[in-house]
Formats: sequence, C-alpha cells, structure tokens
Amino acid sequence: MGLKHRTDSSNADVFNPQAGCITTVNSYNLPVIQALQLSAERGVLYKNAIFAPHWNINAHSIVYITRGRGRIQIVAENGEALFDDQVEEGQVITVPQNHAVVKKAGRQGFEWIAFKTNANAKISQIAGRLSVFRGLPVDVLANSFDISREEAMRLKQGRQEVSLFSPRQGSQQ
Repeated sequence: MGLKHRTDSSNADVFNPQAGCITTVNSYNLPVIQALQLSAERGVLYKNAIFAPHWNINAHSIVYITRGRGRIQIVAENGEALFDDQVEEGQVITVPQNHAVVKKAGRQGFEWIAFKTNANAKISQIAGRLSVFRGLPVDVLANSFDISREEAMRLKQGRQEVSLFSPRQGSQQ
C-alpha cells in the first residue's frame, strides 16, 4: 500500500497545455486514505485560465490557495451567489456539496489544494465537452432557459475543452 502520490503535471487527471492541470488523489490511487474518507485535488491554472463551472456531487471541499491570485464564484442550487471575490495565496474557502463553483486565474496564475469529504469525490461539469447540458436535447435547453434554439446550441456546444478552459483572446483580469 503506497503512502505517497505525485501530483505534478506528469500525473495529471486533466491537462490542457494552454490552461493548466488538475490532479486528484483518492482511494483508487492512494488506498490508505480510504480510512480517512477524504480525497484531495491539486489545481494549477495558467494566466487567465478557467476551471470550468462544476459542482461536487458527493463531497464538501475545503480549498486552500497555495500560489497566485484568482477569482472564485460559488452559487447555491437556488441561484444565490454565496461567494464572488478575488482570492490569493494563504486564503481558505469552503465549497458546500451541490453548489456550483468556478475558478479563474489572475495574471500570475493560480494554484490550490482542495480537501474533499469523500474518499472518491466526484464532480459534474456545467460547461465544456463533458457538460451535463451536452446530453440534453436543444429544445429542452431552449424551453428550460427561455432562450432561442441558436443560443441553446451555443450553450450546449460552446466549449470543446474538457475541464480547463484556455483564456479567450483579450482576456484580462
């Protein structure tokens, strides 16, 4: 049974050369943490990159900012914004289970470590190629959000990247 696990980009679960990497440590790749019922996530975002909007399906997160500056937005299931502010190295933010969160790096990049309250924490994406919207018919999206079919198609197919989005041209912070 191993007692350590590398979290650098060579071991990343998600890697985008223009945006950064996400590495998770859970009971599958470090079985000793099963007893603790915790998992961890290390995130590295490059300048102005975004970790796609998502929510934790089965865990709360405690996020510790280890380097850089960025913006974190947390939204409750009813749409109420719980947190929307700049964060920097040394700060700690709690993200409750089932609350949407998005992270955007500042000009110097942004790194964090998140401890999650489940040995095999799972997320569900709201945007990107693995978005929950991808599986819904365009008409359902259009009617649900009271938007045109064209807007619904853009919502559904807007980003081809998976979890980490590279900055768009002209992106500033």
